[in-house]
Amino acid sequence: MRAARPPAQSAEDWDWQLRARCRGLPAETFFTTAREKGRRRDEHEETAKAICRRCPVLRRCLDYALAADETYGIWGATTPGERRALRPPDSAAQRAAG
Repeated sequence: MRAARPPAQSAEDWDWQLRARCRGLPAETFFTTAREKGRRRDEHEETAKAICRRCPVLRRCLDYALAADETYGIWGATTPGERRALRPPDSAAQRAAG
């Protein structure tokens, strides 16, 4: 599996992150571990999504995650699986996975 590579952007394009509700929170809030399964994993993801849903830059975050093909964590109130479902069927990421 390849590491996510953010799309080329200027410094101004990253300003949205300064307004994000997740700024300053522990990264672990938005990433689950392999040990978390079932209800515990669902609760962890829902906690992160609740933070995202109140975020003023939610859409910008989701757009970034889709463009960068983020394969881990909660971005824009979505899980990796939810982001895969949002991508067009002909996207490179889905062709690679298929």
